[in-house]
Amino acid sequence: MDKTYDYVIVGGGSAGSVLGNRLSRDENSSVLVLEAGRSDYFWDLFIQMPAALMFPSGNRFYDWIYETDQEPYMNGRHVAHARGKVLGGSSSINGMIYQRGNPKDYDRWGADPGMESWDFAHCLPYFKRLEAAFGSDPTDEYRGHNGPIKLKRGPAKNPLFQAFFDAAVEAGYNRTPDVNGFRQEGFGPFDSQVHNGRRVSASRAYLRPAMRRKNLTVETRAFVTGIHFDGTRANSLTYQKNGKTYHVHAGEVILSGGAFNTPQILQLSGVGDADHLRSLGINPVVDLPGVGENLEDHLEVYIQHACPKPVSEQPSLNKAKMPWIGLQWLLGRTGPAASNHFEGGGFVRSNEDVDYPNLMFHFLPLAVRYDGKKADTQHGFQVHVGPMYSNSRGSLKIRSRDPFQHPSIVFNYLSTEEDRREWVEAIRVSRNILSQPALAPYSTGEISPGPSVQTDEEILNWVANDAETALHPSCTAKMGPASDPMAVVDPLTMKVHGLDNVRVVDASAMPHTTNGNIHAPVLMLAEKAADIIRGKKPLDPEHKDYYRHGVHSAEAGTV
Repeated sequence: MDKTYDYVIVGGGSAGSVLGNRLSRDENSSVLVLEAGRSDYFWDLFIQMPAALMFPSGNRFYDWIYETDQEPYMNGRHVAHARGKVLGGSSSINGMIYQRGNPKDYDRWGADPGMESWDFAHCLPYFKRLEAAFGSDPTDEYRGHNGPIKLKRGPAKNPLFQAFFDAAVEAGYNRTPDVNGFRQEGFGPFDSQVHNGRRVSASRAYLRPAMRRKNLTVETRAFVTGIHFDGTRANSLTYQKNGKTYHVHAGEVILSGGAFNTPQILQLSGVGDADHLRSLGINPVVDLPGVGENLEDHLEVYIQHACPKPVSEQPSLNKAKMPWIGLQWLLGRTGPAASNHFEGGGFVRSNEDVDYPNLMFHFLPLAVRYDGKKADTQHGFQVHVGPMYSNSRGSLKIRSRDPFQHPSIVFNYLSTEEDRREWVEAIRVSRNILSQPALAPYSTGEISPGPSVQTDEEILNWVANDAETALHPSCTAKMGPASDPMAVVDPLTMKVHGLDNVRVVDASAMPHTTNGNIHAPVLMLAEKAADIIRGKKPLDPEHKDYYRHGVHSAEAGTV
């Protein structure tokens, strides 16, 4: 017999976990969360152990293993995109770095027509509601202290971190005590979603505590194949599980599958560019050409150095040491496995024409790629760097009516003059910092890209051949008023334009990407959307000052 739920949430990732918790607080509402991946088992070391983050990516048991079509400005490369195939979504396999983005990101959102309620003042209380920012001053009014997302600050005590921070100051940049507080610009310890040596995924923080409620049902390995409409009103959807097809009725359908899955499901269900849908034999329900367009991401490279002193974490990558490291973690949640190692970094402006940071640095006291391939050195370190608000834009389009076929994805990385210029600036800024006296005792030279890469052309060619995604796809169903022909989601209701009861709550709804890792913004967006969906009075905006270059003193926020 078909079942009926008040809310059916498609996707048990970051946004879906928040919504599953918040919407099921109303005892009179029935909530179903459908997650296509497996469960996030408590005993699964690959997703619970912070330092094991390199293992799920590229593994079909945890990762949907997306890749782009040939990127036309990256020598035709196919760029791999890991997406979480597990409860908690990508928050169960990501690097656990917690960054809100710059306050100006949200004031940029709020400056768009119809988006006034999404400026920083309106978003700040929702960030605070979700955070438990250990390491922050408990009286700090910029941070939350009692939320479900438990955050660890730093500690970034390895001497390589301290040398990197000192080198940044020598290069003319500032220290900042909290990149999520008053001043983002500068260098210092990062917050990570690690608590007591264990990953804090969205499912563990939000969904698991709510699953004891009788009105919340969570189905894993449930692959949604389409939404069904009566006119423009969604009345049901189908999903496949263990080879069987199920049909479920929905009062409301909430899409939280992320920047790839949400536009894919909309297009498969007849919502998108009408001409494209007709070309595939799909009858359009609503002509929304913005579905799958405006695709944004952050691209990054690793600049790696060999280290002459035995102070890096490079030895922890040796397979012979891994059993002992794993035992330390199992017995006491301690040792190298208890950290994501992304314990510090910084944000800077690459030129004087930008008014807030357009470059992000992650520093690692070891030299290794996301796929686990380590640099050929006994000790080493690296920075991850890339432009944060590139103006290159891509698109996502389904290839057929088959819901199991991955869509066509093209980001058009490096496609604009501004993007290419900022990439050259990013490498030169990085090398300037890494060449300062503070790091001299810890470096025997750059091993990637190496001294042969010097000219603008050589830098851009290296980036085209070597850069990887920072795994921040967004904006493929962006919020905006119906008067915007490319907008997909009403920012006041989160409903899809032209549909009666379908909403989008995930990274695809972001109108512009933020200048850092996007997991924290997605959690905030879902917290705020939950109040919108439930018809609750929104949290009062908090109008707080924040650091703005050229307005506050050069010493503001330094430590």
